[in-house]
Amino acid sequence: MGTQISFAATGDSFITRTLPEKDEKFNSIKNILMSAHVKFTNLETTVHKNSGYPAAVSGGTWAKAAPEVLKVLKDYGFDILSLANNHMLDYSIGGLLSTLKNVRDYNFNSCGAGENLAEACAPNYIEVSNHRVAFIAATSTFEEYNKAGEQRNDENGRPGINPLQCKTTQIITEKDLDKLKRIAEGTRINEEYNLNVREGFTVPPNDDVYLFGGQRFQVGSKRGKVTDINQKDMNRIRDKILEAERRSDYVVVSIHAHQMKQEKNKPAEFIEKFARKCIDTGAHAVIGHGPHVLRGIEIYKKRPIFYSLGNFIYQSETVKNQPHDFYKKYGLGHNDNIADALDAMNDNYNRGLCINPLVFESVVPYWTMKDGKLDSLKLYPIKLGFEEPIYKMGWPRLSKDINILKRIQKLSSCYNTELKIKNNIGIVKLN
Repeated sequence: MGTQISFAATGDSFITRTLPEKDEKFNSIKNILMSAHVKFTNLETTVHKNSGYPAAVSGGTWAKAAPEVLKVLKDYGFDILSLANNHMLDYSIGGLLSTLKNVRDYNFNSCGAGENLAEACAPNYIEVSNHRVAFIAATSTFEEYNKAGEQRNDENGRPGINPLQCKTTQIITEKDLDKLKRIAEGTRINEEYNLNVREGFTVPPNDDVYLFGGQRFQVGSKRGKVTDINQKDMNRIRDKILEAERRSDYVVVSIHAHQMKQEKNKPAEFIEKFARKCIDTGAHAVIGHGPHVLRGIEIYKKRPIFYSLGNFIYQSETVKNQPHDFYKKYGLGHNDNIADALDAMNDNYNRGLCINPLVFESVVPYWTMKDGKLDSLKLYPIKLGFEEPIYKMGWPRLSKDINILKRIQKLSSCYNTELKIKNNIGIVKLN
């Protein structure tokens, strides 16, 4: 390798509008992104014109935008998109396939979703500045039907996302377990599961795990919750990192994960474990997103892990329409419109993500690497127009609010990451 290469990344781009004009605020962020050799974002919406049918359930709001929004992302300078997230199957397989086509038509590289599991988990490569960089993307937040399926010689695979499943176990006391068993006997909540085990349709977990209503419980000394990685998924992603390491100078892994540890701004244990295993295997950076707020940064083996970069573009309130399932959920009917539905979901904006100012604050990291190691890392704070009317919210702007940097400074301290603030920019101290 020898020479330096630069990266810029953002979190979720939930984009539903085209940019009215490219003003100085737009150009200031674009200039930062364009100064990097490699520019990444997570595309948090399907992009098509009614090419797919709404799924029975969604990642929250059914996310759909016109393909023209991809031109905005192109204008920002992005060259690689992650499609591995909980919205990519909001409009079923048709919506996913149309999104894949439109992303290709706009000359983006993408990763994390495909026509079968092999395509969804495959590395995608970009070549810049005499370097070849591989990207692999996965998500741990998804509906069961979102998972891509494996191809066989006698049957098609299934289009979908590259999944990273996690195993959650509730830790309880012996007395708690006795109560659960008595409740199960009285309510017969497990009778269908027990029948499936007897008839061979379900494989029971380890002997020391008790299932109650589909949830895992295990006796321990202290009540709590433990999360762990699905080893089969970890092995598949590990194999792809090893493959990419042999065919590129740098490997970057993207992970979309909502799961938290007590608070939304702290990742669940399995996410930390996954990110470090990726670095151990050969990845040079891990880019996290999903909870719509910032999480901490860890420098692990001289390589960066961004546990969540929050939002870059967040325009959920300007989706043009929603399926009837959305209206029905809030007691609305065919005479109600999209404004009525969004008002109902947000209780006239007394609840929801759009009243949380932290959802509209983030950072854009710019880092350089040389000889496989982190050489420098700067953080540029951004705001997304929380003070604007809901129909204008969501566009990123550079900010001089050092409280954003102080927040990520605090969130990163548990990873022993030191962050200095100078001229409204965060500078990570490297050992």
